[in-house]
Amino acid sequence: MATLTEQIKAKALEVGFSKVGIAKAEVLTGDGKRLEEWLHRRYQASMGWMEENVEKRIDPKEIVPGARSVISVAANYYTNAEHHPKKDEGKISRYAWGDDYHILVTARIKKLFECIKQLSPDSDGRYYVDTGPVMDKVWAERAGIGWRGKHTNLITKDFGSWVFLGEIISTLELEYDTSMEDFCGSCTACLDACPTKAIVEPYVVDANKCISYLTIEHRGEIDKALEPHFDQWVYGCDVCQDVCPWNKYRQPTRDNEFLPRNGNVTPSLDGLLSLTQEDFSKRFSKSPVKRTKREGLVRNATIVKRTKNK
Repeated sequence: MATLTEQIKAKALEVGFSKVGIAKAEVLTGDGKRLEEWLHRRYQASMGWMEENVEKRIDPKEIVPGARSVISVAANYYTNAEHHPKKDEGKISRYAWGDDYHILVTARIKKLFECIKQLSPDSDGRYYVDTGPVMDKVWAERAGIGWRGKHTNLITKDFGSWVFLGEIISTLELEYDTSMEDFCGSCTACLDACPTKAIVEPYVVDANKCISYLTIEHRGEIDKALEPHFDQWVYGCDVCQDVCPWNKYRQPTRDNEFLPRNGNVTPSLDGLLSLTQEDFSKRFSKSPVKRTKREGLVRNATIVKRTKNK
């Protein structure tokens, strides 16, 4: 008969996840110190929420009292389309071509969580998909799903770095996987290719310079010195992942929800600039792009158009 751990892992794959692993819930001493140093250097830019609940990010028992395990899951979202923009087009990050991953991944992890409750009614826990004070990449690495590359994204041997992550913090004591080894070696492709040199050293990203942060999370004006390096990115940036040698192992996703919506790979700049609020809300309904809001997307398209016309 299958063990509880085996049943949970089988159920994770059954509900649609690409990978699953389990780590012991313990204090992240080393990673906690690195997080505090990163915050001290102000590399979080305006993302003030990163400074909140640091104790919860470091210790899962601060979230779920009595936590013994962290179940990490990954969903492959790679699609075969590529960026080949014309001069009058922008580029949107691959993760945002289709539906908002929070919708699909959260539905799946909720289903997995409910199955675990059925298997062990006395257990307690909480689940997250990029929405709580949890260092998801750290736990995915500890659970053996992949390792954190020098660009800080998680890299898997099966799907490269094109995966979404989620986790369940549980009071169950399960069988733990071995932490994933770092296979980046001496490669510096991501550091060399970063347009704004936002990867200031291996495994450290300064969000103040990161095109993904600037085009998605940042509100207001953008440093003029960085604008020439946008290279037509109007939402996010995939450069550090596109150059990663491990992404040659990518596989097309089985989830149609992540397939590109019409016009979402290389959108017309003029089309973006002419969007009314109603147009924006309709076009990007249930899309990650809504996070930057209409004002942010128009700002980004304006920057790209201005720099391309120089």
